[in-house]
Amino acid sequence: MLTAKQHELLIFIHDRLAETGVSPSFEEMKDALDLKSKSGVHRLISALEERNFIRRLPNRARALEVVRMPETATPKPAKTPKPANTNVPAPVAANENVLEIPLHGRIAAGVPIEALEGQSSLSVPAALLGPGEHYALEVAGDSMVEAGILDGDYALIRSAQTARDGDIVVALIAGAEATLKYFRREGTMIRLDPANRAYDPQRYAPDQVQVQGKLAGLLRRY
Repeated sequence: MLTAKQHELLIFIHDRLAETGVSPSFEEMKDALDLKSKSGVHRLISALEERNFIRRLPNRARALEVVRMPETATPKPAKTPKPANTNVPAPVAANENVLEIPLHGRIAAGVPIEALEGQSSLSVPAALLGPGEHYALEVAGDSMVEAGILDGDYALIRSAQTARDGDIVVALIAGAEATLKYFRREGTMIRLDPANRAYDPQRYAPDQVQVQGKLAGLLRRY
């Protein structure tokens, strides 16, 4: 019995060999399975080898051979991100509406990082989005973990230029760095609060902070 990741990797290797005759690199396998490091690929390869699904060809770099396939193995469709918590509706069925929204790089839930914009998109069940214009950002960092926002999550953002105290916002700092934090006013300053006691609040003059959106939901890959 293979785990979901073992099965996914086996299918990926099999399909790549069928297409090109060359087994994929560990970096390609890591990216295809959304793993954080190549050590996870090594563990999956070893498990498949122990179960006699693949074997390494001696004296050849990147040489893997698929020995056998699971009886029920068929190529899997692309994964649909799962809701990050029980307050988000379950993934919709294939015949329900799915929207493509822009995926604009990574945003820091920690020390601010450079704001990135890309041309990618993310498929999102329409039921998760309310009115307004939305985009997605991949979360990097752990400063919002106590709000249930984890590294690698996809933050669904409703475009907005204003916020109320307590809103979780995308804040662009000094026109160059973006971060995901609780928004609060403190006297004449803007305070951006983390949801992790290991981090300190960040304080900025109002002209240094531009609200670019408010958190509308989360998606998480498993």
